[in-house]
Amino acid sequence: MFEQLGLIGCGLIGGSFALALKRAKLVKRVVGYSKSPSTTERARQLGVIDVAAPSALLAVSGADLVLVAVPVAASEATFKAIRHGVSADTLVMDVGSTKGDVIEAARRGLQTQFASFVPAHPIAGKEVAGVEHAEAALFDGRQVILTPTKTTLRSNVQRASQLWSAVGAQVLTMTPEAHDSAFAAVSHLPHMLAFAFINGLAGQPDGARFLELAGPGFRDFTRIAASDPAVWRDVLLANREQVLHQSQAFRDQLLAFEAMLSAGDAQALENAIAQARQTRSEWRKPAN
Repeated sequence: MFEQLGLIGCGLIGGSFALALKRAKLVKRVVGYSKSPSTTERARQLGVIDVAAPSALLAVSGADLVLVAVPVAASEATFKAIRHGVSADTLVMDVGSTKGDVIEAARRGLQTQFASFVPAHPIAGKEVAGVEHAEAALFDGRQVILTPTKTTLRSNVQRASQLWSAVGAQVLTMTPEAHDSAFAAVSHLPHMLAFAFINGLAGQPDGARFLELAGPGFRDFTRIAASDPAVWRDVLLANREQVLHQSQAFRDQLLAFEAMLSAGDAQALENAIAQARQTRSEWRKPAN
């Protein structure tokens, strides 16, 4: 059990982590801080945190566990703010969707305490943001990726793995580079495509009428376009090289489909669709 969780960012993910720890009886006290005082106070009212701190530093003061749940662009400033409250015995984690940039931000921000940091990415979330939507079961059956560096304390990696497992997650470990490459393909690019598709549709003269006719397929295909704009702006910029690489691979396939359509090549089109169908059918998604 941890004595105190210092929670920086009392939103959906941070709030759910606090509730999950409480459900599992793994923490005695949660002290939270958010940039918006109203968010911190709301988290206290909902029982997500026990104490609202006026600063990030005070939130981590005396904490043996720290979770940084802020937009990736705010990582370095946050790590700098809490540096003097982190000791060699503190386990510090983040929840960012990109890892290479966050690790460098932690290296600059935490400095001598960088070895205490275990980069983490829970593959969980909702289209809605805010502590009001936090839930203790958010990580049940979900994957959490740990991307420790060569200087990360092995004992902290083990503690992090055990902690995420205890709140219901399936823990995997990989390098930061492998993580950012993989999630550019299966998460970051799909979000960008969903945003672009919606904008392309809405920008047409008859876009509004088209939207009125959309059904379940449209809903499923565009669900992630409702994601938080600031969060995804930061994610796409932070992992831009890998996202652009994946975008080119998608562009090549899109051009191939357009060529089949232009040529009226029914057999080639059917074969390409069948290949996609088979790949999708063989994929086994995590439990909801």
